[in-house]
Amino acid sequence: MKTILKPSVLLLLIMVIFACSKNNDAEIIDKVESETAVYAVGYESDGDKNIAKIWKNGSATALTNGDNDAYALGVYVSGNDVYVGGFESNGTNNVATIWKNGVKTELSNGETNAQIFALQVSSNNVYAVGRESDGTKNIATLWKNGVKTLLSDGPYKSIANSIHISGSNVYVAGVVHNGTNYMATVWKNGAATPLTDGTNIASASAISVLGNDVYVGGYEFQGKIKVATLWKNGEKIKLSDGSSQANVSSICVSGNNLHVVVNDGFVVKLWKNGVFTPITDGKSFVSAQSLFISDNDTYLTGYERLGKKDVAMLWVNGVRSPLTDGNYKAHANNVFVTKK
Repeated sequence: MKTILKPSVLLLLIMVIFACSKNNDAEIIDKVESETAVYAVGYESDGDKNIAKIWKNGSATALTNGDNDAYALGVYVSGNDVYVGGFESNGTNNVATIWKNGVKTELSNGETNAQIFALQVSSNNVYAVGRESDGTKNIATLWKNGVKTLLSDGPYKSIANSIHISGSNVYVAGVVHNGTNYMATVWKNGAATPLTDGTNIASASAISVLGNDVYVGGYEFQGKIKVATLWKNGEKIKLSDGSSQANVSSICVSGNNLHVVVNDGFVVKLWKNGVFTPITDGKSFVSAQSLFISDNDTYLTGYERLGKKDVAMLWVNGVRSPLTDGNYKAHANNVFVTKK
C-alpha cells in the first residue's frame, strides 16, 4: 500500500500518563500509547507495466498483477474497510476501478476509457469521481455505490478531479472545456459553477469545506505560466507569483485551520491560514499530491525525481521517507491516516 517498516513511517506515539495526549485508545501502564496507520496509494513500475499499490506504514501490497497498467489515485478508510480508487487497463481501454480491502470492483464496462481520480465514504455510501468517455469525449462522472451520474452534458470535454462531502452536500471540483479553454469548475449536488471565464486555461484539482466556506484549489494560466490558485466561495486568491510553474494539489481542513499544498517550481510549500512553510529545499524536482492532517501531524505523499527515476515519497511533519527504492518509476498519489 515488501519492505521493512521504516521508523519515520510507522509512528508510535508514546507519552507518559501525565503528559498532554493526542491519543484515542489508551493503554495505561505507566504510559499512554496510540498506533498510527498511514495508508498511501499510487503505482510502481516493474520495468514493463505500472502496478497499482497500497503502502501501509511503508509496507507495499500490489493491487494488480502487472498484466496491464494500473494506477491507484485515491484512498479512504471507513471503519475496518480500506477503499482505493483508480483504474486498470484491459489492454484496450482504462477501466474505472475500486478496490475494497484489495478486492476489485469495476465501475465501467471497458468499452471506452474511464478513470477514478478521487473517492470518499460517507454514511456508508461510497462516492467516486473521475471521467468516462462516451466514445468521442471525456465526461466528468460521479459514481455513488457504483451507480454513474454524468456531471456534464455539454458538447465539450470535462473531468472531475476531487470530491468533498459536507453534511448532505456533495461538492466536486474539476474542469469543463468551453470550446476554447478548460475552465475550473465546481459542482454542488450536480449543479456546475465555473470559477473562471475561459479566457485562460484553468483547472480545479482539490476541494474542501470549512464552516460555510467552500475552498477550491488548482491553477490558472497567465501567459505560459501556471499560477497556483485558491478560490474561496468563488473569489480567486493567487498563491504563487508567476515566476515558476505552480499549482495547488491538495486542501485539508483540520479544526479551524485551512492547509493548502502548493507545488511551486521545484519547491513544495504548505500554506496554513495564509502563512507559507517550505517542505522541500528545491534541490531536486518534487511533486506533492495529497495532504492529510491528523492531530498536529502533517502527512504528505508524492514523488521526488532522483536521477532519472521518480521515487514514491511520504513526508511526515516535513521529514522525508522514500516508499520505493528508486529502481523503477513510482508515485504516491494519495494518503489517509487512522489512529487507534
